[in-house]
Amino acid sequence: MTLKDELLEQRERSRQKFGPERAAIVQAATDALIADISARPKMAVGDMAPDFALPNVHGDLVKLSDRLADGPVVLVFYRGGWCPYCNIQLRALQRALPEMSDLGASLVAIAPQDPDETLTTTEKNELAFDVLSDAACGVAESFGIAFELADELKEIYTDLGNVLPEKNSADDWRLPIPATFVVAPDRRLMFVDIDADYRNRAEPEDLLAVLRGLAESEAQPSIPVHSKAS
Repeated sequence: MTLKDELLEQRERSRQKFGPERAAIVQAATDALIADISARPKMAVGDMAPDFALPNVHGDLVKLSDRLADGPVVLVFYRGGWCPYCNIQLRALQRALPEMSDLGASLVAIAPQDPDETLTTTEKNELAFDVLSDAACGVAESFGIAFELADELKEIYTDLGNVLPEKNSADDWRLPIPATFVVAPDRRLMFVDIDADYRNRAEPEDLLAVLRGLAESEAQPSIPVHSKAS
């Protein structure tokens, strides 16, 4: 089963859980965010990834440039461990991690939750890669993917027990748009997937294809690159 198949199954479960009225509110808010993001300038293949240093689940700082010194980095922004779509994605990435490692790449996931929450996510999903805490979505902002959750969704999220100011590192309702990047050692973006519909995520196989290309080519600027943004 592909990640897309798993996400489609979750979409049906969520539709039944929300009911038609809530589902319509969620869809309308998602459509509005898609329209807003489509009008924004977005990072694209060939752009340089901003460097950053963020704490992992143990409070140790992880710096992007340090990881890139050892090879490419697959960088994933997700909403939080409370999001079922995110957990499905993280588990799919974990399954792909051995091949990513064999290709000389590391995997880093970033969410606005505090280290205790990211530790819970790591343990629940049995993740063997770094999960970092991005307070107030500062790094997500540098990648152009931070946004404020729509007011009409805050009530729904609260009713579901997902009060973001209680779960995040900052007392706010900011989230990253789910996004996945493959960053070459020189910080160039080799793959970009930015999708304002949180129910969609990049397929791990697409990331592996880019990493295979990087591993097979010593002249990185000549390799094929891929981009998807919506």
